[in-house]
Amino acid sequence: MQDYSFNEYFERFPIAMAYVPWQHLTSIYEDLEEGYCNGTIFPELTKPFTGRRCVNP
Repeated sequence: MQDYSFNEYFERFPIAMAYVPWQHLTSIYEDLEEGYCNGTIFPELTKPFTGRRCVNP
């Protein structure tokens, strides 16, 4: 393996690109305790981990 400095190593890779859709505020949890347990106060962002991928409940 070739010995690269930190900067030389990361200069070999392209800059990442991301697609982030606009989020529209539609509602919030009326019971903030429920929102706290879900990790968000926005119901549309509640995506429980199912072991493979996130799904809407």
